[in-house]
Amino acid sequence: MSKSAQSAEAAGRTDTPAEPATSPPRPSTGATPPRGWLAVGAVALSTFTVVTSEMLPVGLLTPMGRALGVSEGTAGLTLTITGVLAALSAPLITLTVGRRDRRTLLVALMTLLAAANLLAAWSPNFAVMVLARVLVGFGMGGVWTLAAGLAVRLVPAKSVASATSLIFSGVAVASVLGVPAGTYLGDLAGWRAAFAGAGGLALLVAAALTVLLPRLPAERAVRLGGVLRLLREPRLRTGLTVVALLVTAHFAAYTYVRPVLEDVAGVGPALVGTLLLVYGVAGVAGNFASGTLAARSPRTTVAALSAVLAAAVLLLPALGGSVAGAVVVLAVWGVAYGGVSVGAQTWLMASAPEQREAASSLFVGVFNGSIALGALTGGLLADGVGVASVTWLAGALAAGATAAALTGRAPAGTRA
Repeated sequence: MSKSAQSAEAAGRTDTPAEPATSPPRPSTGATPPRGWLAVGAVALSTFTVVTSEMLPVGLLTPMGRALGVSEGTAGLTLTITGVLAALSAPLITLTVGRRDRRTLLVALMTLLAAANLLAAWSPNFAVMVLARVLVGFGMGGVWTLAAGLAVRLVPAKSVASATSLIFSGVAVASVLGVPAGTYLGDLAGWRAAFAGAGGLALLVAAALTVLLPRLPAERAVRLGGVLRLLREPRLRTGLTVVALLVTAHFAAYTYVRPVLEDVAGVGPALVGTLLLVYGVAGVAGNFASGTLAARSPRTTVAALSAVLAAAVLLLPALGGSVAGAVVVLAVWGVAYGGVSVGAQTWLMASAPEQREAASSLFVGVFNGSIALGALTGGLLADGVGVASVTWLAGALAAGATAAALTGRAPAGTRA
């Protein structure tokens, strides 16, 4: 029995296959720590770029729909299409790339993302725009899957938690800077300029990855059987369940946060933008704070994030009526959800340390599928029952995530 199999059996993961004897050695990340951190920064820029590209239509729906001859509701499908394709492509890409160098793959996917955004900028009709957004979803699923587990290969072990937080900060910062910047550029120069700008940024990031990343040959080829065996790992199943509940909860409420603030809490339209900025900044802070905490105790961290998110969304209608109350609730919500990505990713990586890419592909698939599910169920509930009901649904789902995190199997982390 190989050392990998022995360690897996000792940890209670007898279903995890041993690493083949022919598996290539882990690559050197360079002798100087700054080089590793520059590489981590480039990967963080890649997550920032893919999430900005995914969410860009949010602030451009009206002019985009008008130019392409479709309603705003139909134009909004460009966001749904991207999320669904990212969910489907993440595990498929992991299964098909084999042992190809991960640096080469990331550069290729970022180049594809650039082409997709430029195609969106040129699109003469809605059909071409849909094709462009399909390509964005494909690129996003691949980049996020490959990037999520790279921290451990770029920095020393003691810095992995901080590096993982930095990589996932791209997700949080995209909501604070990327999407508003794209909207602002669209207002100044037209919506096509916003997509072109995203395409140019993707090309710059591809160049940065080429220069700053070391060679990253695959540690092992991911196969369908290995991915399916991962689903028998109870710690990973618990983590995926928590992700599904939390992300569905968040997007069921956050997709409709503006009408909740205006119609239920009574917040004026002029204040909504400021509150969302508060939420975004708090999300960045939550991302960095949660990385180290999750590495020490994934169960405690994720359960706490879930409970705080549940409390925030349930209290929003009651406390959001005053400026001070709305600021506090949105800030608390932002901190809680800002830590979800890095906390959940840490949980899954600790549950399957020898199959990080396979675990990441499942994480990305569940995460993006839950985005679409949350927006869909929230919309159905808002139309059928009333907009306040989305906070009840989100609170119930987040409470369910808390229970799952506390009662299910969880990795130990570095602190019992």
